[in-house]
This record gives sequence, structure tokens and C-alpha cells, in this order.
Amino acid sequence: MPKRSFLFFVFLLVLVPGCVFITLPGPGPLSEKVVGGKGDDKVLLLEISGMLTDDKPGGVLGLDTAPNLTARIKEELELAAADPKVKAVVLRINTPGGSVTTSDIIAHEIKRFKERKKVPVVAGLMDLATSGGYYIASSADTIIAQPTAVTGSIGVVALSVNASGLMEKLGITNQTVKSGDMKDLGSPIRPMTEEERRVLQSVIDGLFERFLDQVIEGRPGRFTREELRAISDGRIFTAPQALEHKLVDSIGYLDDAIDAAKEAAGIKEARVVTYAAPRAYNNNIYSLAEPPKAGISIVNIDTGLFRRFGMEFMYVWMP
Repeated sequence: MPKRSFLFFVFLLVLVPGCVFITLPGPGPLSEKVVGGKGDDKVLLLEISGMLTDDKPGGVLGLDTAPNLTARIKEELELAAADPKVKAVVLRINTPGGSVTTSDIIAHEIKRFKERKKVPVVAGLMDLATSGGYYIASSADTIIAQPTAVTGSIGVVALSVNASGLMEKLGITNQTVKSGDMKDLGSPIRPMTEEERRVLQSVIDGLFERFLDQVIEGRPGRFTREELRAISDGRIFTAPQALEHKLVDSIGYLDDAIDAAKEAAGIKEARVVTYAAPRAYNNNIYSLAEPPKAGISIVNIDTGLFRRFGMEFMYVWMP
């Protein structure tokens, strides 16, 4: 419903006597909720799940009900940085990846938090932690993979289609006016030239090298760059395979990741806390885990890949 129509609807409710008023959920500051453990110290459980994109979350009747992903994660990290009782952070990662920029910003914010707070950060890989999910995980000090987790898919993809043949059959003609030959680079309404493909490949190659830089920096001494490159052709790994290739440090459950965080922080007991939106229901460490939407295809329109016209560079597993 358009906002103008919604305001008119509210106006009518005010004028009509005897009507029932309903308080709609709205945005609000995050608040701390204890989901496990005991003691004075705290371990923050930070959720990173679903498609990694900064598309604005939808709300009731078009109203905003939550910040975008990077804004929410930054808010949580700032709350944790300001709380002297937070002794460690566990990243609960359950995502196939997503936007290159969103993945990079979240990884940057985690590294910045570590520099400021000087507390251990442990990544707990759940169902999926592929591509951008692994990019973010490599910012942690330790990575623990669920026994059934799938990770890896190190690489970059830019989805592109050529619909010019269909347009021709429908009698639709491309009449694009542009200032330069490559101004509509990657356009889906005409074939791509070899020079355009070369330019796009150079961008992909640069973003791929940045991915390798991130992993090498985050996991020093585990492998050489060439060893990492050899397994970075986009393939995915089971938890045991990832352990063999030193992409993760151990295999275990979320409880094990929390225990590892406490051990690294030098504490025996701690409350496990989350920062939740108003009215959110969090009562244990698995609350609010969002399905990662593993299969991303042309017909899967709710992933956000086709909400914007044009090409997007993605750190994402795309089976």
C-alpha cells in the first residue's frame, strides 16, 4: 500500500468513532537478551544469515521495521564495543553469500571491532557459509564448522543474460543512446562484445584477488597464496574437506564455538547474549536463525539479485 494511501486510511480511522486502533510494529533500538549461560561476563552471539544484501527489509504495509544488514551488524558491534562485560563474540553464519560490497563492509566492521575491543571472535558455520559467508568468517580468529556445514565457493560471479533474441521475436528494437561504446556495458538487451567481456573479466579478477587477500590476511600461516588459489575455483566443501584444506580450524556445534570463545577470552562462565529488535522472540542460541536460501536461480526472484536493473558483482554460491 502506498504511504499516501496508508496515511489516508489512518485519517479515516481517526474520524470514524468506535473503531479499533492497532499498534503496528515499528523500528526501534536493539536491546540485549540473554539466551543462555550464566555469570557476570558476556559472549555476544551475532547473527549473519540469509542473502548478504543491503536491500531495505520490507515491513507491514510498506513501513520500515528493521535496519538493513550492515547497519544492524554495525549497531550490534558498537553496543558490544561499549560494554566492558562483553568478553568475546561468536558469529553465527548461515548464508550462501551475496553482494561483494556488503560482504566486504561486514568483514571490515568485524576487523575494526577486533582492533578496538581486543576480544576473541569465533565464527560458527551453520548450514551454509559459502562465498561471502566465508569471506566474513575469515575475519574471525577461529572458524568452527557444523559437522553438516557446506562452505568454500571462493570466487566472484556477475550474472548476465542476453535477451536480444527474444526481443527480436517480439518486435522490440534496442534504441539506447549512449556517450561511449561501453556506457551500457553488460546490457541484457544486446550481445556482449569481446572487448566488453575483457573489461568485465578484469573487474572479476580484481575482486577475486581481493577475496584471496582477505582469506590470507585472516588465516595467516595456514596456506600459501598458490595453495589457496588452487582450491578457489568456486567449489564447495563439506566440513571435513574444509578442515583438510585448512579453511576451518575444527568441526563442532554452536555450543563448541561458544566454549571456544570463552576459552580464548580466559573465562569459564558467561551469559550468551544477543541484541534483538523490539518484540523479537529470542530464548536460546538457535533463535532467529534464518534459512540461507541455498539454491539461487533465475526463477528464485526473492533473493534480491533482480531487484535492480543491471549487473551486480557477487560473492555468492550460485548452483
